[in-house]
Amino acid sequence: MTQKQLKELLRSQQGELNAVLMYQKLAKIVATDKEREAFLLLAKEEGRHASVFHGYTKQALKPKKTMAVIMPFLYRIFGKNRLYKIIAKAEYEAAAGYEHLIADFPEVESVKNDEKRHGDIVSSLLE
Repeated sequence: MTQKQLKELLRSQQGELNAVLMYQKLAKIVATDKEREAFLLLAKEEGRHASVFHGYTKQALKPKKTMAVIMPFLYRIFGKNRLYKIIAKAEYEAAAGYEHLIADFPEVESVKNDEKRHGDIVSSLLE
């Protein structure tokens, strides 16, 4: 593994850890059980993604609370329609961003597929 790849894997691992906290916090403030259950599922899966990256990096990271603080604030300010579109877009972008890692790190394919599905799940909460 190159230094560049390690740096990218660590960044991905950190992002997944941060997403766990973010989704857990959103689950506490959303209006419906459907949204709450969806965000708790996403939090759980993002934790698995962090584990996949940890398997490659072998480094223990701690989640950063920034997004866990900002997203509930944005939920209250912008409402779910605007925020969920932003979250879904970020999930789709993460999926696309992981594509090039799959050749060297095959387990990332499951993460990529989950991220696309996460975008679909969050989008479905707008219907």
